[in-house]
Amino acid sequence: MSLRTFVRSRKLTGALAMTSVAALSVAGVVASTATANAAAGCRVAYQISDQWPGGFGGNVTVTNLGDAISGGWTLEWDFAAGQTVQQGWNGDFSQSGTRVTVRNASWNANLGTGSSATPGFNGSWNGSNPVPTQFRLNGTVCTGTVDTTTTTTTTTTSSDTNPGGPRVDNPYVGAGVYVNPQWSRQAAAEPGGSRIANQPTGVWMDRISAITGNGSPTTGSMGLVDHLNEAEKQRAARADGQLVVQVVVYNLPGRDCAALASNGELKADEIGRYKTEYIDKIAEIVARPAYSKLRVVSVIEIDSLPNLVTNVSPRPTATPECDTMKQNGNYIEGVSYALGKLGAIGNVYNYIDAAHHGWIGWGDDNPQYDNFYASAKLFATLLGKNGATKDKIHGFITNTANYSPLEEPFWTVDDYVGGRPVKEASKWVDWNDFNGEVGFATAFRTELVKQGFDSGIGMLIDTSRNGWGGPNRPTAKSTSGDPTTYVNESRIDRRHQKGNWCNQSGAGLGERPKAAPKPGIDAYVWIKPPGESDGSATLIPNEEGKGFDRMCDPTYTGNIRNGNNMSGALANAPLSGHWFSGQFQELMRNAYPAL
Repeated sequence: MSLRTFVRSRKLTGALAMTSVAALSVAGVVASTATANAAAGCRVAYQISDQWPGGFGGNVTVTNLGDAISGGWTLEWDFAAGQTVQQGWNGDFSQSGTRVTVRNASWNANLGTGSSATPGFNGSWNGSNPVPTQFRLNGTVCTGTVDTTTTTTTTTTSSDTNPGGPRVDNPYVGAGVYVNPQWSRQAAAEPGGSRIANQPTGVWMDRISAITGNGSPTTGSMGLVDHLNEAEKQRAARADGQLVVQVVVYNLPGRDCAALASNGELKADEIGRYKTEYIDKIAEIVARPAYSKLRVVSVIEIDSLPNLVTNVSPRPTATPECDTMKQNGNYIEGVSYALGKLGAIGNVYNYIDAAHHGWIGWGDDNPQYDNFYASAKLFATLLGKNGATKDKIHGFITNTANYSPLEEPFWTVDDYVGGRPVKEASKWVDWNDFNGEVGFATAFRTELVKQGFDSGIGMLIDTSRNGWGGPNRPTAKSTSGDPTTYVNESRIDRRHQKGNWCNQSGAGLGERPKAAPKPGIDAYVWIKPPGESDGSATLIPNEEGKGFDRMCDPTYTGNIRNGNNMSGALANAPLSGHWFSGQFQELMRNAYPAL
């Protein structure tokens, strides 16, 4: 077993018990949810979330109904049939005889009135596995009123002993990935498009209406249920019975505060709608028993949190919209809520969007110039908020819908040319610590672990448009003695500037989706479906909440965020998310590896 496999397996056991009761399908096994009706001071919901011969996973949600608790809490119960706790998380577990004692972890010692904690565990059983009948919080018996539905039982005669299985080390290994039939038909209808029409792509929930189906040009009328039903058919048709379906959660209040083309429908203060009308609905659908055998990869909120580092005051790149989102806290609130809600579903694998090296690749001791370390610290503020515990975060994704190449084959940022470091002398590099996504994702993963994330987190890299092939691709290192010329003649990334993001001219399809391509990288993925526009080249009135961003205008000469360079965008682009045939054809022509 490799070191990485070992540390990832540590996360596996910590996530095992998160499978929802509704998802369980075990021959002759009963899954139970019982609520110990909590007393004036507390209530407890005890859930057997997964069960197999000799073992089971459990979650215990304790809610404080009394005065706020600060400085620590202790939860106790007795097992009646000889069950034992083997491993626990979100609390310090111990057992003496039948008595189980859970003390708070260091980060959840305070429990305000109405607040909850959810310690989880893996246990053993033999013969029977009854639910405990009484719980105590700091010595107080939990007997308060709760919801009227206190027990849920699911019994089936399936031959599977653990449908869908516990969370695995890498969901992409040993599994197929869902091919969206709507995108596949669009691709196949293009000349030459049948060569890639069978590739898996992400399903974007970019509006509340996308959950039920909204008739957009690419997704048609398919809603989340339609996609999951189709994914289940694709899974059942596979000999291995394993399939990943990639769902993009993308509808934060005040979405994309530093851009306009991908602005969303929710206003900056509509966090309540985000939770109840959007995340809660997605979670309810994904948690249905019919989809319990799917591996659901949720990509959480593209281009959101790094804005709170790079595009807020006193940075010169600040926007009023990003300042607002930092001040009201709704990006952190929304992302953590999505992680907690979706991560509680046992077959969901949460990956948080972590921008790309051309955005946060600058690490520096000076806070004014540091994006790399500051972003990792910002992500760490999610931990413990709204149930977004470490075990509910499987990893991060970089380069989503972006164009940064995996690696530059002919040069590095540490090269010296003409006696000068290119890192300092080249405007293209401009002190960035990276020139490719593999190096960035690997280093950022290490820093995230230092900031408190699980040592087994994995990374995804979106390679849908970062190939940079075609006739303009360099074939060797430049021989120039001038650092700027050397970099410009050597680099395969042909953008005017690393910050350019909209419908980039000259781009090509990148590496095809692939599981475990590099150490620490769970997969190369196509989360952005090739052929979907990043934004319109001109102002197009619409009812989708999408603005016109000059970065999508090929005549635009740039702004401070892209170093006042030309936008490099393609002409005649439609609204973001709409089919852009001209770009699709160019992506195929410039694919690398070539089609």
